[in-house]
Amino acid sequence: MMSNVLRKAQCGLRCLSRWPISHNHKVVYQSYRSFTSTPLCREEERKWSTPLAKQLTEAINTTGPIPLASYMRMCLTSDIGGYYTGAIGEGRDQFGQKGDFITSPEISQIFGELVGIWFVAEWLSQGRPKQGVELIELGPGRGTLMDDMLRTMRNFMASSIDTVYMVEASNELRVAQKNLLCGEDAVMTESEIGWQSTSKYSGLPIIWTDSIKAIPQNPNKMPFIVAHEFFDALPIHAFQVVEVPLNQQTTATSSNNNPSPASSTANETSLTHQWREMVVSPTPKGTTHADLRTPKSKQRDPVPEFQLTLSPSTTRHAQYLPSSSPRYRALSSTPGALIEVCPDASLYASAIATLIGGSNLPSPSPFPSRFQSLPPSFRKPSHSGAALIIDYGPADTIPTNSLRGIKAHRRVSPFLAPGLVDLSANVDFGALVEAAVRASPGVECHGPVEQARFLETMGVQQRAEMLAKRVVGTGKEARKKKAELERSWKRLVDRGPTGMGKVYKVLAILPENGGRRRPVGFGGDVSA
Repeated sequence: MMSNVLRKAQCGLRCLSRWPISHNHKVVYQSYRSFTSTPLCREEERKWSTPLAKQLTEAINTTGPIPLASYMRMCLTSDIGGYYTGAIGEGRDQFGQKGDFITSPEISQIFGELVGIWFVAEWLSQGRPKQGVELIELGPGRGTLMDDMLRTMRNFMASSIDTVYMVEASNELRVAQKNLLCGEDAVMTESEIGWQSTSKYSGLPIIWTDSIKAIPQNPNKMPFIVAHEFFDALPIHAFQVVEVPLNQQTTATSSNNNPSPASSTANETSLTHQWREMVVSPTPKGTTHADLRTPKSKQRDPVPEFQLTLSPSTTRHAQYLPSSSPRYRALSSTPGALIEVCPDASLYASAIATLIGGSNLPSPSPFPSRFQSLPPSFRKPSHSGAALIIDYGPADTIPTNSLRGIKAHRRVSPFLAPGLVDLSANVDFGALVEAAVRASPGVECHGPVEQARFLETMGVQQRAEMLAKRVVGTGKEARKKKAELERSWKRLVDRGPTGMGKVYKVLAILPENGGRRRPVGFGGDVSA
């Protein structure tokens, strides 16, 4: 993970501000300022907020500033105090009112029920197979979504489901999911690809694995895959286009982190455009909010221990990631253009598409071979299955400056208290579509559409009214339950500027059919 780190920050590095950015169609610019780097104090003299903060600083002091993706990966999944893998104290939960954030399945059971109904509709449209269905969830949280899905789907297709796969990296969350889906007394044992137990719903086997690559590829299976608020937590790389004189153009060498001149004879007055990577380094001791231009509304928090800076030279990632898509390449001559690229997201989208449509034709990847995830060829003569990806991000533009930190249901700096703050970034749905259709000729994509449109089409209001009629009594408690039902479903479809119905998008991946059948929620109907 730390193999592609950069050399130490030097004087004159430019630091990106966290001030609001200005939008110009698909190009987003952000102001940045210069800072003067000062020698770091002896680390034993500085108290760090978390053990992970100290470990990150020691690594950066040894190797130099690290890519933003490396910082995110360590903060979320490090063995030493990662947010999902060890930083949460006993009795504390990341999810829900008492945690840091709340997700749609936690807000209302209707969300998971309608997702389950969507997959039932796909099962009907794809021939109602009597067996071979596999349910797969990426990043299942506490298991609430899958619990609501299974409770709903068993009324229609319980006998058709062979296995439930849960792709989860956190041991603590695996246990929470097992307790909800199987019961606290249920035994979780090791399996060939991870761990397994038996669901309380029809005795279905549930298998946990920490990677989608571990799920067996079987051409006779019909995978139904859901990823809700999964892609937003995958590490991103951030890049900016800068103008540099040709005689100062630098490239990263393959043997070390020192830049080498690209041309010693170039005209000193000629400029060229170059992608530079945003990297993370510690803030010098004594840095204040004024130094970082922190908005007054955020100054009640401690000064962040880390900051985002612009690499003084081209990094290895900057040499190929901004060239991995024509959408990025179109911005390569626009000074100040910013992009965020998530290689992991593209690999997961490729894996999802391959499970549904196979990879009958060789599909070259824009990423180096070390980033490849699935075998190059998986033949699936009969394409089947479906995937729903539900997350937040722009529908048709490239995300920029979207990294955020969340703690106790409010925004904080993503560079504050590593391991104790949830980190996420907007999902590039365009990149997911590119990766899916590139990986498999047997799939097509629909959307993304706004969550409000999807849920309203699926009947969220009608389901809420049905549940309200089932509330027994007319007293204060009954009225309270009905009011909560109405409040929760309306929150899911809120179309306000920051409402869940507008911010969250839904993308579907289906077997390729020439666009002749649109799925439910995307302008289509059930074709049984």
